[in-house]
Amino acid sequence: MSKPRTLILRAPGTNCDVETAYAFQHAGGEAESLHLNRLLEAPQIAKDYQILCIPGGFSFGDDVAAGRIFANQIRHHLADVMQEFRAAGKLVLGICNGFQVLIKSGLLDSDDENGPQASLSWNDSGRYLARWVNVSADSSKCVFLSGCETLYLPIAHAEGKFVVRDDAAYQRLEQAGQLALRYCPKDGSTDAYNPNGAVGDVAGMCDQTGRVFGLMPHPERYIDPTQHPQWTRMPKQEDGAGLL
Repeated sequence: MSKPRTLILRAPGTNCDVETAYAFQHAGGEAESLHLNRLLEAPQIAKDYQILCIPGGFSFGDDVAAGRIFANQIRHHLADVMQEFRAAGKLVLGICNGFQVLIKSGLLDSDDENGPQASLSWNDSGRYLARWVNVSADSSKCVFLSGCETLYLPIAHAEGKFVVRDDAAYQRLEQAGQLALRYCPKDGSTDAYNPNGAVGDVAGMCDQTGRVFGLMPHPERYIDPTQHPQWTRMPKQEDGAGLL
């Protein structure tokens, strides 16, 4: 059986493409990092891959807003390519900045007559946060979360607060099973667990097919037990950990 091929799409300011490619390789696939400009020059390249991943970082320096310029490149120049990729039953993943790109490009949440239903905004703290969080899978639709219940993953973002246009939009997304990942407390803990004030504790969202998924935590930063902040206190494991 041939290995699934993953296209890691990067832009100026992306800084998680190497470890993301390694994570996919560690999971048994093949991965290639490609600059956005190369795909703009030759959009047909996308047909050679089964998975597209937009990794974390600060694409285009987060100028205007996090992920906005990258998202506009997709929306205005690669929309047909992305729709064909999804229509072919292929998978799309956006991690942190990649989540911001996916949701602002319309790949996760198509605009209606009133504009986008959801977006990502500044953390309630008004500053960059880097810590570990508990998250739980909250949808059977998202293929990336198949078999997952809870995960302990690192976050590192300033604009990771999930927001919605109004209560009606939130209800539509929830009923459609698109609010796929949520921040949750550790077992028995009463500590605050939502790091950025996200509406509904949402940490990740999928599209209506379940094959396009964006999340704020960084699964590519936890693929080996030694990356856990308390790994010396944990039982030894033979395999890695994390989502990828």
